Amino acid sequence: MDKQSESMCFACGQNNPIGLRLKFELIDGKYTTKFTPRTEHQGYDDITHGGIVSTLLDEAMAKLVWSMGRFAVTADLKVRFKKRALVGEELTVTGWVKSETRRLLSCAAEARNPRGELIAEAEGTMVEVSQVV
Repeated sequence: MDKQSESMCFACGQNNPIGLRLKFELIDGKYTTKFTPRTEHQGYDDITHGGIVSTLLDEAMAKLVWSMGRFAVTADLKVRFKKRALVGEELTVTGWVKSETRRLLSCAAEARNPRGELIAEAEGTMVEVSQVV
C-alpha cells in the first residue's frame, strides 16, 4: 500500500476528511490509541455506535501487525460489548498479538473508559497476504 492510500484509511488516515484519524503509540509491545467519540459517531442518543467501537478494536490489532512489517488483513473478528461507550468520553484502545504462525496472527484488543472500565474486547485473526500494488 502506498503512502497516499494509507493516508486515506478511515481509521488511521490523517488526510481522510471523515476518518477517525487515530494515532497509535507502541507501549510494552501493545499498540495504544486514545479516541473521543463525537455526536456523529453515535447510534442511540449519547452512545457510540457499535460499528465505530468495532473499528477501533480492529484497527488496534491491524495497525500493530502492520508496524511489525507484516502485510496482513483481518480474516476474523469477534467483538464483545461490555458497557456503553459514551459520546464525549475518551476511550483508550489497546491491541496486541497473542500468537503467530507463518501467515496467521491471533490478536486481541480492548477499549476502556477513563475510569478503566472495560467497554469492549475483541479477538481477531489476521492473515498475511501478498501486497497489492
